[in-house]
Amino acid sequence: MTISSSLNAGVAALSANATRLAAISDNIANSATYGYKRVETDFQSLVISRNGGSYSAGGVRSTTQRLIDEGGSLVTTSNPTDLAVRGRGFLPVAAASRVEVGNGGSQMLLTTTGSFRTDADGILKTDSGLVLLGWPANPDGTVPEFPRDTSDGLEPVQINVNQLTGEPTTSIRLGLNLPATETAATAAGNTQQLSVEYFDNLGKSENIMVDFAPTVPATGTSNQWTMVFRDSAQGNAIIGEYTLEFDDARASGGTLLNVGTVSGGTYDAGAGTVIVNVAGGPMEIDIGRLGGKDGLTQLSDSFAPLSISKDGSPVGNMTSAQVDENGFVHASFDTGITQIIYQVPLVDLPNPNGMVSFDKQTFMPSPDSGSFFLWDAGDGPTGDVVSFAREESATDVAGELTDMIQTQRAYSSNAKVIQTVDEMLQETTNIKR
Repeated sequence: MTISSSLNAGVAALSANATRLAAISDNIANSATYGYKRVETDFQSLVISRNGGSYSAGGVRSTTQRLIDEGGSLVTTSNPTDLAVRGRGFLPVAAASRVEVGNGGSQMLLTTTGSFRTDADGILKTDSGLVLLGWPANPDGTVPEFPRDTSDGLEPVQINVNQLTGEPTTSIRLGLNLPATETAATAAGNTQQLSVEYFDNLGKSENIMVDFAPTVPATGTSNQWTMVFRDSAQGNAIIGEYTLEFDDARASGGTLLNVGTVSGGTYDAGAGTVIVNVAGGPMEIDIGRLGGKDGLTQLSDSFAPLSISKDGSPVGNMTSAQVDENGFVHASFDTGITQIIYQVPLVDLPNPNGMVSFDKQTFMPSPDSGSFFLWDAGDGPTGDVVSFAREESATDVAGELTDMIQTQRAYSSNAKVIQTVDEMLQETTNIKR
């Protein structure tokens, strides 16, 4: 019985070391595979005989585990949509074959790196057929709230290069100085004019003309102006008229003291804005708060537009896209405008090593990995997203070769055990001649 158990233990050891050699060969074969996670083999002894009596060899059993939480170093590339995760977290992807079927939501897979490029439909996809998933942004570039414990809100990231797009102007900020000398009794009372471009709902360029007419008193200084807004899209019709009074006190001289509404939206003293209706809808115009120095002022003798700003953009072609460290996909247009079109979250799980492994360096959550959560990159326990980068294989070739030598020696030794047992059994057989 003891001799037979020796034979069984030797056979079990050959099988266990063969399994370890298979894992080593897999690791070495993928030493140049981006995003590859190393497989580790562990041995556990089997105890058959526990209490007295004749001893029986139990042998050894091998188990393998893919160390998904161990990452390789990052290397730079020349492609802006080559992505890698620096730190904890995974990129959500889906198989292109399932996306192209289009029969509902695609099954979410996870990976730590990928070389994504646009296909004929503008979808970011790897050569191995993995599609990058993300949350779509609103037309104004904001990303709405999506549920974080499910992948239902994710969709393929699509970059339509050469697509025409524009954004209407909804707010304008006026920062300018009016000449204090024009409100004196001796002034000529010249009206100051300003034209501000805006973009309508169809991306066309229009203008709001602003007239500042001083109030010239019979004596002294009035410090008062009449401000009139006209819209070029409505045949230069008046869309708002306001009276302005400026302070001449020592501490607050030149700042707005009072704003009166003749027509148009009422002045909001808290926000420093008025709302007028252009042809395409309401337009918010920021003229500054009462007592503030960042909007309209009245100082010295010069008319000086200092800071005129607005939102919106003209119609332009999308030329490129890039992912920032927080996972936001920024589209660049030939007009010099950039806009957020998607957000790629990072997925985290309590036990990454418990996920199910698939080919193409992808993994899928399982009961052993725990429930996943979709984080904003850089938030919570997650790291950040690095563009122009790939994650190298986690294989250490020198270590694997050392393990190979040890495995070879162990295999040879156990083969020698089997050979010795065979010789002993032969001797037993030869007892009777």
